[in-house]
Amino acid sequence: MQNEQVKPNFEFVALMASLMSIVALTIDAILPAIADIGLAINSLDPTRNQLLVTMIFLGLGVGQLFFGPLSDSLGRKPIVYFGFIIFLLASVVCLFAPNLEIMLVGRILQGIGLSAPRTISISIIRDTYRGDYMAKIMSFVTAFFILVPIVAPAIGQGIMHIMGWQGIFYMQLFFALLVGIWFWKRQQETLNPNFKVPFSFGVFMKGTKEILKYKETVSCTLISGLITGSFLVYLSSAQHVFEELYGLTETFPYIFAGLAFSVGISTLMNGTLVLRFGMRNLSFLALVIFTVVALGYSLLFWNSEDPNLIVLLTFLSLLFLCLGFIWGNMRSIAMEPIGHIAGIGAAITGFISTILSIPISIFVGSFIEDSVWALFAGLGVCGLLSVLLFLAFKTRPLFANNHAYTN
Repeated sequence: MQNEQVKPNFEFVALMASLMSIVALTIDAILPAIADIGLAINSLDPTRNQLLVTMIFLGLGVGQLFFGPLSDSLGRKPIVYFGFIIFLLASVVCLFAPNLEIMLVGRILQGIGLSAPRTISISIIRDTYRGDYMAKIMSFVTAFFILVPIVAPAIGQGIMHIMGWQGIFYMQLFFALLVGIWFWKRQQETLNPNFKVPFSFGVFMKGTKEILKYKETVSCTLISGLITGSFLVYLSSAQHVFEELYGLTETFPYIFAGLAFSVGISTLMNGTLVLRFGMRNLSFLALVIFTVVALGYSLLFWNSEDPNLIVLLTFLSLLFLCLGFIWGNMRSIAMEPIGHIAGIGAAITGFISTILSIPISIFVGSFIEDSVWALFAGLGVCGLLSVLLFLAFKTRPLFANNHAYTN
């Protein structure tokens, strides 16, 4: 059912945004509780406890690879239900995990489960709308989605003060159950039975071979993995940095919210500026600034103590302002040549970038113990590699006057 005439309604936008937002809530709400969770499961190494954040992305990467093609075969709604069931069971595993290893299994399964509503919500929007209405729906959903990382740590901290760290998982369970029932009662199946495609593992091999034909798709997928990996280093170490290195236990959620807000602002700015300056120009400029800022910090504070909080937040804010111009544009550039296999193409490139980001996060994060210097060094190296990849495999000149190259 694709419709350009029926106007978007608030309930549809709110439901799709809620399906996507469960992911951010599950990742960010536990950040203030990582130390408490570590104590409860006898895991006292803060660098190992960072895996509680990182491993959910492994599940998201694996899940999206399969749930997209499966939904083309079985329908959108059954896959979302299946994903919610996995998530609910995984949350129970996390609640009663006796050690870090079992908790990590639960977090991976949470990611696998949540990849279903996250991926299928986009498919439902594509099934239901096209053209300007689809773009409008996506902008509304994105704006709502951006708000969740801003408030999630504060929500998590508030619940933890009342119910302990387990309360955060109960809250996630309740929210998922609420959204699942809402989805079941109010959302119709959107996949036309005539458009169902039988599932086959061969589609992954064919899709990968097709993707490898386009060097810009490959390079931008790798860049997405590098930049996402560097961001995961921050995400997984943020609690350790602000609460333990800077002693900001109570104010951590608000600092996190401010930095998340800078990503949201640049994401919205990109939506306006990309039509004027082009996605390649904007993303390349953002990559260069990202690299210069990260390496600049690394050189300024080489073999010295961490700077005061204001200096740290200034550097991080500049980095995060760049992210809003990198993520969406890299994804768009990667997908541009493979529109003829958009579904499986998005699944495979998303899987590759996610799987690449996880070892980067784990490796760099292992060095963040007594200083944040390793965080910026890792960001700088990832940024520099991304700039080199972009220049080596670009297919169009940058900052050209010719209108044909404005994108």
